[in-house]
Amino acid sequence: MKKFFRSLYWKISATFLALLLVLSAVYIYFIAFSAEMYFQEANQRLSVPIAQRLLKHYQPVVEHRLDSARLEEIFTIQKLFNPSIEVYVLDTAGTILSHCPTNTKVCRTTISIVPVKKFVMEKHPSFVMGDDPKYEMKEKTFSAATIMDGERVLGYLYVILGSEEFDNNFKMLAGSYILSIGTRAMGITLIAAAVIGLIALLFITRNLRSIILTVREFQQGNHQARIRFSSSGEMTELATSFNEMADTIVRNIEEIKTMDNLRRELVANVSHDLRTPLATIHGYIETLLIKAETLTAEERGKYLKTVLSSTDRLSNLVDELFELSKLEAKQTKPNPEPFSISELVQDISRKYLLIAEKKGIRFVCNIPRDLPLTVADIALIDRVIQNLADNAIKFTPVGGTVNIELHRLPDSVQVKIADTGAGIADEDIPLIFERYSKGSQKNMFQNDGAGLGLAIVKKILEVHDISIAVTSTKNEGTAFSFALPVYS
Repeated sequence: MKKFFRSLYWKISATFLALLLVLSAVYIYFIAFSAEMYFQEANQRLSVPIAQRLLKHYQPVVEHRLDSARLEEIFTIQKLFNPSIEVYVLDTAGTILSHCPTNTKVCRTTISIVPVKKFVMEKHPSFVMGDDPKYEMKEKTFSAATIMDGERVLGYLYVILGSEEFDNNFKMLAGSYILSIGTRAMGITLIAAAVIGLIALLFITRNLRSIILTVREFQQGNHQARIRFSSSGEMTELATSFNEMADTIVRNIEEIKTMDNLRRELVANVSHDLRTPLATIHGYIETLLIKAETLTAEERGKYLKTVLSSTDRLSNLVDELFELSKLEAKQTKPNPEPFSISELVQDISRKYLLIAEKKGIRFVCNIPRDLPLTVADIALIDRVIQNLADNAIKFTPVGGTVNIELHRLPDSVQVKIADTGAGIADEDIPLIFERYSKGSQKNMFQNDGAGLGLAIVKKILEVHDISIAVTSTKNEGTAFSFALPVYS
């Protein structure tokens, strides 16, 4: 029970019912007030000529003055036909000179003359209320007429249309009738509005409860929990926002898991790659120390060359790891500038021509004339082409060929590096750009290397918003290609 009274449904329902009660009370008050005003206006419009008729048939002016006896006669006769009126004689300032019936208790000696003048001056008087002499702060409907003595205004005949007795009877009847009508109207309105409102609130809070249960389920570890909805509105927007947030959180969790796995693999692979050159360096230095007196100069030189080669390999590995880390952390920002891709490829080819000849490999460059300038970070693109050329030479057997080609495309220049090596199996192509992918390719790449070259290539091209394509045929060779935008 306590849980129910603390629920949002109960709070909204209680507020809604309280609002209905207040609105019902206000509604009844205005209905009663409007009914009274309607009766007053109708009574005045029907009784507009009463004061004028009284003056017409019973002139109260005798010898240029008001005759109170005559006024009593007027009231006595009029009361036979309309017992609900009270008659007052006013001077031009609104002072009450006399009144009938004489036993009426008058609390005012003067009333406001403004509404009286307004009434008598209008041909068709609008609804207007004047002071009730029996009360200090009350107004009532009236009829009025000007009392004339020739051309001179002596005062006004002021007729209150509802006497005190009439008011009391009217209030009793009106109170009983309005109470009955108001109670019924309030009851019907309240019940109908409450039923409809509570049902609507039930549906609204049901959707909210469903959202709360789904959020709680997601919080408890079910990351597949999603809010199902079929309508539109704020609840749907809330559900959509939660589902999108949940998808983002799940993606972030998966990325964190992936990064954690990559970190573990990185640590394992780096440990393995570092252990090999370190073990080599350690072993040869230890040998040099142990056999220092018995080694010939030729053997000592051979051992030292092996140590130097291992330190070079270790240094390259550290450099590649540092470069890849900066690329993955997006710390490396490209500085695009226009440059000649033809000149860059020619410079690189001169360097690798000697390397290829030592290994017994043909190194060929096909560069068309009049190629346009391209836009990119020249230092990073130089690194991309060198890494791809290193790979091509590394995995091409003696007697094979490495070919660098440039092709003019409508809005770009394509760079293609192809070799005639062992090729890559189709299932291994998606893995070659991952860090330490050589571990999955040992059966096809029987060579040393850190396995970071192609990963660096892909990251460099990604920061340029450039994609790289790979085509390979087993035992025939592999080709890597990418396109640089033309400088305009």
